Amino acid sequence: MAKPCILCVAITGSVPTKADNPAVPVTVAEQIESTHEAFEVGASIAHLHVRNDDETPSSDPEKFALLKEGLEKHCPGMVIQFSTGGRSGAGRARGGMLPLRPDMASLSVGSNNFPTRVYENPPDLVDWLASEMKAYGVTPEIEAFDLSHVLQAIRMHGAGVLPGKLYVQFVMGVKNAMPADREVFEFYRKILTERAPQAEWCAAGIGANQIAVNEWAIAAGGHTRAGLEDNVRLNKNALAPSNAALVQRAVTLCEKYERPVATCEQAREMLELSPT
Repeated sequence: MAKPCILCVAITGSVPTKADNPAVPVTVAEQIESTHEAFEVGASIAHLHVRNDDETPSSDPEKFALLKEGLEKHCPGMVIQFSTGGRSGAGRARGGMLPLRPDMASLSVGSNNFPTRVYENPPDLVDWLASEMKAYGVTPEIEAFDLSHVLQAIRMHGAGVLPGKLYVQFVMGVKNAMPADREVFEFYRKILTERAPQAEWCAAGIGANQIAVNEWAIAAGGHTRAGLEDNVRLNKNALAPSNAALVQRAVTLCEKYERPVATCEQAREMLELSPT
């Protein structure tokens, strides 16, 4: 049997609003419902941000706690992954939810340009976030926006700084960062698999690139991410009606390439996470 494909749903992010797509879930209740729909069609990881009532991004641990509680109830076994991204807070506030002990948390190990700003990840903050993840038993998902991030993650994991299984996600298509380019994708995959053969990897495409990157990753034996955080459209003519609809596109690609969709139990086993 072909290797199961882990599907991650990035439900909300920090940027899309209901003005962009009314399906973007903002409140904790909306996020739980939207995640549950994606869980039912095959998502085994939920990549999570929280928002304030006015839709601005937040890093409030209380909101994360409510979201985690709801997902553990309604999506049993699903891998809970919190974001420590820089749009939600500054400095150590970005890791203020890690004591809640999610299964995973995103970690960017270097800085890069975003469309209109610098995404700052200074070494001291990266080291602190990694140490907090290690202290609370949280496995990082490395969000790589540049080749240097892939190489730095390999170095940090080899040095024992990053806890758990090395899991690297190539984030492709952010303006001014890593392009959604097939040759670049293949090179990054080659570098990671040659230098860290035990690592698992994933790929996410931003905007219209989402479906192409989903297909590259699935066809190449990796894992992939979909959802309204990265892309609010189903196609150029229609908004995505839900996170589940974007996950379903990835499920269809898994069928095309004869990749079984990973169950939550299989995802936990591949990523060496605690069983539920």
